[in-house]
Amino acid sequence: MKDRLLHFGILLLLSMPLWSQLTEQYEVKEIKDIYYIDDSVTRDTFQTLHLALPMNKDNAPVLIWIGGGAWSYGNKNLEMDFANKVASHGIAVANIGHRMSPAIWRDPSLTSGIQHPNHAEDVAAAVKWLFDNALKYSMNRNRMYIGGYSSGGHLAALIGLDKTYLDKHALNTDLFKGLIPISGTYDIHHYHKVLKNGGRPELAELHVEAVFGDPETNFSDASPVNYLDNLLAPILLISDNDMYDYSKLFEDALRTTEFREVQVHYAYHLSHGALWRELSFSEQSIYRDLIIRFIEEN
Repeated sequence: MKDRLLHFGILLLLSMPLWSQLTEQYEVKEIKDIYYIDDSVTRDTFQTLHLALPMNKDNAPVLIWIGGGAWSYGNKNLEMDFANKVASHGIAVANIGHRMSPAIWRDPSLTSGIQHPNHAEDVAAAVKWLFDNALKYSMNRNRMYIGGYSSGGHLAALIGLDKTYLDKHALNTDLFKGLIPISGTYDIHHYHKVLKNGGRPELAELHVEAVFGDPETNFSDASPVNYLDNLLAPILLISDNDMYDYSKLFEDALRTTEFREVQVHYAYHLSHGALWRELSFSEQSIYRDLIIRFIEEN
């Protein structure tokens, strides 16, 4: 029965009309390496953003996008294929960079960096910059959406749910008209526990604790699942097969609330890397189309 339901779910998605075939196509202009931190303070080159703007489109809705990379080695340049494909459908995409954490588990030279909450603080500063400068780039600051992939999905959910970060910039989470977390982890205690009991238990310390610090003081604050009472905007939750357990935990927590403007889609047939590659490089992607349609409809 489970296999039959899974097969039905895939067929249902495949039978959906491709949104990319239904919306107007735009040429895209890129503007890169814009600092979102004021030059009156010391700033890092990671604290920049790229814009992918649909040309001749006034008042375009804005997707604020945060790429993945385990909070430690992300590269916003790698997200521009996705950004350009979305922008070609009349949606401005702001591709956000943020400072990185140490990652000696991946590369012995990556020994220094930041910890939570600095990643989220960077994203909030970028949101503030975009809100203040939207008109200059023909973007509609009344139609802003935030999403991301992997660690970026976590940060998108955290910024969209924990009011702390935007409050510091005199903004509120109600400025987001939709949240689009993809293939992230949303309960850091759970994430830490899974890695500690997995095939590479050292990652619990070298990765999770390096990013989030003390489990007793920081893990709960960094977990979007703890802020669901603040959910104001429709949410589109997408996950690859590798990240299913983390997303299912978040979905189950969403179901305990009274909020019902939720869409959930699982790419059971795609790995973590494969879903990212489809979103970025495939000429036709049902999952990218889901994102475009979600923005158009909300």
